[in-house]
Amino acid sequence: MRRLLPWLVSLLLAITLIVVVTFYFWNNMFGDKKSADPEQAAKEATSNVQVEPRSADELVKVTSELTDIKTNLADTDYVVQISFSFEFDDEKAKEEFDKIKENKIRPIINRALWVMTPDDMNGTKGKDQLTAGLINTINKAMTDGKLLQINIKDFIMMTV
Repeated sequence: MRRLLPWLVSLLLAITLIVVVTFYFWNNMFGDKKSADPEQAAKEATSNVQVEPRSADELVKVTSELTDIKTNLADTDYVVQISFSFEFDDEKAKEEFDKIKENKIRPIINRALWVMTPDDMNGTKGKDQLTAGLINTINKAMTDGKLLQINIKDFIMMTV
């Protein structure tokens, strides 16, 4: 029995190692491919939506605005005043958005701005990340249709 024990321990360790390595590679190859990058997640969320060129009249029917959002950034010495334009895939989505924009959407935008620093808001990269993150979060809050695009209409950042 004493001579057999080291062989059994070695065999169990080898089997355990093989199983762990198999699960690791299985998850890497076939696991959940969701991206942590908000821009990539926004692209994935709207990838199956077909966007056709729209006339100006059609664009007005599926576009909503949320203006004059004023809030602090993560650095409370800075205040942002920002306005957005939201483009949806159909009129039902716009109607739903208009119903919930003051009670649900404005707090979502405020929460997103509260974690951003002034450096994040300087330049287009931070603003693109903000809009991509907002697309993901707002699409989760909506039940009819999808939010396709967010445009920043006005932006002012100032110190208090």
